[in-house]
Amino acid sequence: MKVLIMLALLAIAAPGLTRAQDTIPLTFEEAVDIGLKRNVNYQTTQNQQEVLRMSRLNAQLQHLPAVSLSSNLNRQVGQQFQQVEGEVIVTNQINDIIRSGFNSRIPVFNGFQLLNQTKASRFFEEAGEYALSRLAEELSFTIARQYLQVLLDEQLHAIARENLDNQKKQLEQIAGFVKAGLRTLSDQYNQQSEVARLETVALNARIQWETDLWTLAETLQLEPNVIPWPQKLEEKGEFWMDMDLQDLYELAGRQRKDLKEQQLLEQGSQKLVAAAKGSMYPQLSAFFNYNTFFTSLDNRTISDQLLTVYPQRTFGFSLLVPVFGNFDNKAAVSRARVDLTNQKLEREALQRKIVQEVKLARENYRAAMQTLYSTKAQLLAAEQAMEAISERFRLGVSNFVDLAQANQQLVRAQSDLAQAKFTLYFQGIVMDYALGSLR
Repeated sequence: MKVLIMLALLAIAAPGLTRAQDTIPLTFEEAVDIGLKRNVNYQTTQNQQEVLRMSRLNAQLQHLPAVSLSSNLNRQVGQQFQQVEGEVIVTNQINDIIRSGFNSRIPVFNGFQLLNQTKASRFFEEAGEYALSRLAEELSFTIARQYLQVLLDEQLHAIARENLDNQKKQLEQIAGFVKAGLRTLSDQYNQQSEVARLETVALNARIQWETDLWTLAETLQLEPNVIPWPQKLEEKGEFWMDMDLQDLYELAGRQRKDLKEQQLLEQGSQKLVAAAKGSMYPQLSAFFNYNTFFTSLDNRTISDQLLTVYPQRTFGFSLLVPVFGNFDNKAAVSRARVDLTNQKLEREALQRKIVQEVKLARENYRAAMQTLYSTKAQLLAAEQAMEAISERFRLGVSNFVDLAQANQQLVRAQSDLAQAKFTLYFQGIVMDYALGSLR
């Protein structure tokens, strides 16, 4: 009896556990939006995209001249050498010196390294955008799975509570039958035991529901003591239901963001191989240098010395022909080729994986549809059996064991149907994820 009282108190207290927290109603779309804004992994990947953008901009600006200004101010104290009338005179004095310069260099030909590096940076930036989009799909998929699990837990808890209430009413009826002498006292005790068991079942269902709610809240990075309250999902049509398997493969090949990312990474690696080969060609660049200085040993003004007397202008071309560089260039080409080969292998593996995922998702969806039809028939049969056995029990023809088994089968059928509905909905999401069309 003490156990029954404790279970009853826990069951009464459990519904207040969630209400003690702040709850916010969320549709699935709102949950995904919050997840994208607050998910740490998504935010860090989004920040990394800015690095790729700057790398692409840096590669483009490498085609422009590199310009620098220099200025140096120093003082020499001690012996100073001066040439006067053909003689070198050494004096001990202070000499203040200012040196300034302007330097510019632009590549003319470098084996198309800059051109290929610029193209590679564009491919890598675009690949990063597709990677970010695929990460958003992965996050949506995770949120969808947890969101549906919470809705399923809520329904399973409702089934458990309804079953508990029905069995309590059944206990009252059996107690009345016992008083009337229609049933034995053992039937009443058995029903009390069943009610106690169902108290535990309902409590466990409630705990599981709240646990999954907190898991979803953690995924959405909500504030402490704030949990989401998922809303019912609307039915959605599956556009791919009438498509054959080959069309689904082709559709996934066009839509999968991770495949497009891998293809772009492969193209970028090809350009890096070409850029590495360019280092073996002669390098030609043009330059222009302007230098001047001022010295306090000269009595002329600063402006005259810097602008008129001492300026020097140097311009021309610089040619660098690689002869032997300790195989540095060949090693760079080898590394680039290996990276390209690895990118090709990853693309081929991903293509095989996509085919497998699409095929498996299609088969699982069909299996989920068949399961839904079967569980509907199962529930109908269980309801009819429960109705018949309840009437036989009331008339004293059936015993308590038959009644308990019929009730357990009915509850199991209700739970299986709820599970089948959410499984079918989730398998539709899995198919959208495999096709790359999950929003």
